[in-house]
Amino acid sequence: MDTNTAGSPDAAWVAARQAEFRVALAGFDAAKPILILGHHDADGLSSTAILVRALARTGRATEVRVLGRGENVWSPEMAAELRGRGMGGLIIADLGTRVEPPRPGVPTVLIDHHVPTGVPEEAVLISGHGLHPTPTTSLLAWWCAAGITEADDLLWLAGVGIIGDMEEGAGFAELAAARERWGITALRNAVSLVNAPRRASAGDAGPALALLMKAGGPKEVLSGEHPETAALLAARAEVQEALAEGRRAAPRIQGQVAIIPLHSACQIHPLIAQQWKGRLKGKVVIAANTGYRPGWVHFAARAGSGTDLIRFFADHRPEGADPVQYGNGHPQASGGALEAAAWNRFVTGLGFDAALQVPPFPSAPMEG
Repeated sequence: MDTNTAGSPDAAWVAARQAEFRVALAGFDAAKPILILGHHDADGLSSTAILVRALARTGRATEVRVLGRGENVWSPEMAAELRGRGMGGLIIADLGTRVEPPRPGVPTVLIDHHVPTGVPEEAVLISGHGLHPTPTTSLLAWWCAAGITEADDLLWLAGVGIIGDMEEGAGFAELAAARERWGITALRNAVSLVNAPRRASAGDAGPALALLMKAGGPKEVLSGEHPETAALLAARAEVQEALAEGRRAAPRIQGQVAIIPLHSACQIHPLIAQQWKGRLKGKVVIAANTGYRPGWVHFAARAGSGTDLIRFFADHRPEGADPVQYGNGHPQASGGALEAAAWNRFVTGLGFDAALQVPPFPSAPMEG
């Protein structure tokens, strides 16, 4: 696929994705609301807000369901929930892909930037996989939105999603435009606030989405004129305290793998993994959190450009790993969740001793 020098795909590529989105929407039942399922991080929440606000401008009714801690679209629990909902169509944003349709018989659009793990035959996939750099889900959603309505004022939401997933060096022309119009400091601070609730112990991203649904820009997110900002600030303070404690954990190293053991109710493992990546160059850095969800180890992995984490996790997949919750994401940023027994098999297979194994329902941190 051709890209221009700014890092964004060419106009013809974007126009083709916009046409696919319009055709898919035309196949939805206009008499029923569109259900949007979105991830609870900055990219997923921004994508959801873009889609809801754009569809409202075209007169389409929507309902939103944000998936949070331990949830995935293709679980039996989600299948049961979707069967109980009436919907004119389904849009799934930033939640990965799979061969099985989440709701058979319902027209579905998948908007996603992760490495595809399968596409339901009944669904339309809007993906930038294969482009370099890969567009985030929020940028894909903004292109889709711009194909059905005026969406220039929503570009800041795409900027929040891009920075949230790719930091600030993504190289997209759209991010450069967002930075010039709204300011990089405001965008960066908005990302920090929007990500805080899902990282806090309660894991409730509802206030963050509510704020993105009504704010006119990142400075409004930060201003305090909406009550949700106070909730986000409190969540961020909790996460910062947990992060300060997590930074004191020492890595254990075996060969080319470094594991940082954590025990926190907050989702600090991606942040810890990212911080150690620069200090442990050439290593697969895995921050493993036994306190995030009882009976599970949630982990985030980071590596340099010479390592493919998707292949790494495939090569070391333990018995009992759920393909939806293990080893997905990006070549240099992956992770997942394993039940305790599967985690123990995983670390044993990597050559680590019993100090990194956990009981079925850990109540204390792994030994450092």
